[in-house]
Amino acid sequence: MNFVPLPSVDAAAVPSDGLVLDVREDDEWAAGHVEGALHIPMSDFVARFGEVTEGLADGRRAFVMCRVGGRSAQVTQYLVQQGIDAVNIEGGMLAWDGAGRPMVTDNGSPASVL
Repeated sequence: MNFVPLPSVDAAAVPSDGLVLDVREDDEWAAGHVEGALHIPMSDFVARFGEVTEGLADGRRAFVMCRVGGRSAQVTQYLVQQGIDAVNIEGGMLAWDGAGRPMVTDNGSPASVL
């Protein structure tokens, strides 16, 4: 079996109109997330896979994110195996925050990374 390197991208290089797929759990999402991101926790991912394919119907690339990049790497690998154009955001939300990229919360409180 050939090892295929996982496609990944630096948090600072994610286009502002890119589809960010956030696979963190609900409490992590509530603390702070990328505006407009699609939130599907890794634990729900297979059951909600249809939502991902709907979001990518126009052939868009999925930028997959978790807290530091481990869970998102697993999801990215799964998506690539399904023939979906997906890349892992290296360093996850911690790198996103570190790069000064914007974050929001649903209740308007200051965003943070859990």
